[in-house]
Amino acid sequence: MDAEKSSSSSFEDLSNLNEQERAELASSVPAPAEPNEQPSTSEQTDKPESEAKATEESESECMDILGNGTLLKKVLKKGRSELRPESKDLVTVSYTGRLEDGTVVEEQSNAVVQIDDVEVVQGLDMALKLMNEGEVAEVIVNPRFAYGELGVKDPTEQDPVIRTVPPNATITYTVELVSMREESDIEARTYASRKEIGNRKRLRGNFWMKRQEYNLAIQSYRRALEYLDDTVSAGGMMESGSAGSVELSTAELQDLLEDRMKVYNNLALAQLKISAHEAALKSVDHVLKCQPNNAKALYRKGKILDAKGDTAGAITLLQKAATIDVDDKLIQSELSKLILKSKREARNERDLYQKMLGQAQKLEQKTKAPPAAQTTESSKIMMWGYLVGTILIGVVGVAMYRYNNP
Repeated sequence: MDAEKSSSSSFEDLSNLNEQERAELASSVPAPAEPNEQPSTSEQTDKPESEAKATEESESECMDILGNGTLLKKVLKKGRSELRPESKDLVTVSYTGRLEDGTVVEEQSNAVVQIDDVEVVQGLDMALKLMNEGEVAEVIVNPRFAYGELGVKDPTEQDPVIRTVPPNATITYTVELVSMREESDIEARTYASRKEIGNRKRLRGNFWMKRQEYNLAIQSYRRALEYLDDTVSAGGMMESGSAGSVELSTAELQDLLEDRMKVYNNLALAQLKISAHEAALKSVDHVLKCQPNNAKALYRKGKILDAKGDTAGAITLLQKAATIDVDDKLIQSELSKLILKSKREARNERDLYQKMLGQAQKLEQKTKAPPAAQTTESSKIMMWGYLVGTILIGVVGVAMYRYNNP
């Protein structure tokens, strides 16, 4: 039953009644009024006005999607069906984004967007799942779910339709969900289609990387790999066509491999930025397994090992990368930093060892020999003992002599 219609107590859904129920209902309906029995003027006008008012109020209501006022949606035109897109569905949308002063900052017509793949700002992505096919809505997106504190300084290669957006800007979108369809199986797509979609998602990942939205970048890169990973059989990667399965050429396979390596390299960097070191190592090893002399991958892995505390291993990898790409100043600079860091760590370790060794030697000396001050004090006490003893003996001798010779 239509949710909006069922909310009205004056509406009944008769679409599912059988013939018997329809007959019973018809028999219970009063006979129509005679021609001269017209309803009163108030009855004629009150009902349409109340229904129009109720419809207007329901359409003007704002949906607080997250419950905290940061993402609002208002229906401007109802959809032609009750169907709503789900995750990974492909939707065709037309939208315009405006600032609070009315300045247009984003505009697109009949763009194909994949739900939950962050191909538009997060707020709009979430709102699309709550729209019916054919619906036109107004979506007010808080900066947190739009372009945040950074804003957008100028259009990029990945998003030429985005104009300058100031920091912390609330954007109001007028969006129409033109059509929707389910995502087809990736394996059934042609080589050209997979390559085009995979690279589009890779570029979207680069967009989020530049904005330091690393989790969103990782999401885009993982989706890109789903399209760019090849399906390998004994005869190589195959694609379906009108003439049956066709084996891809060596050049096509190599081209796909190059695109995949770019994604894995960038994915490793994004994972390193959020300190997901083990995941980053797995990503960069995908590259080095296929391209052991990939200078960028060697550099990335060196950075990961350094972050894990393996400075020596990092230096070895960066030295190899520097010999492969002798003109890369970034590799040279990072290698110099690591060498200085290694020397500093070695010096600190040596100083700490010497300090510990010195303390151990002092402790051993204290255990073997008493302090000099203590030895001198003991000698003085012994001298006074001898002196007093001698005096006592002399006095006792004099006393005994006088006693025996009065």
